[in-house]
Amino acid sequence: QVQLVESGGGLVQAGGSLRLSCAASGRTFDAMGWFRQAPGKEREFVSASATTTSGDTTAYAHSVKGRFTISRDNAKNTVYLQMNSLEVEDTAVYYCAAALRFLGIIADARAYDYWGQGTQVTVSS
Repeated sequence: QVQLVESGGGLVQAGGSLRLSCAASGRTFDAMGWFRQAPGKEREFVSASATTTSGDTTAYAHSVKGRFTISRDNAKNTVYLQMNSLEVEDTAVYYCAAALRFLGIIADARAYDYWGQGTQVTVSS
């Protein structure tokens, strides 16, 4: 049985940092990443890391590039999202996602097979 368990969300002031973790069990994945959904908005891509035949690749949404860093510990089957310089606009439920096979479309939610339960990130002004 596949499980994605997220942790690390919370309340932080603007300019602060948080580190999200997502531990996967039951399978290994070509790609793991993060999406988020703010109240009244659609779920959006944040960042992802994928293993390809030519090496690892990462991608970031424009809004978080330079502030967020994704990393993976393959031995622990875990993906992390280090979030620095947080802004009020980053407030959302953050979801971990995992794809069994990376088919080249890293930022599309439809490419992912499994999802975590979500962890709340709240950034106050």
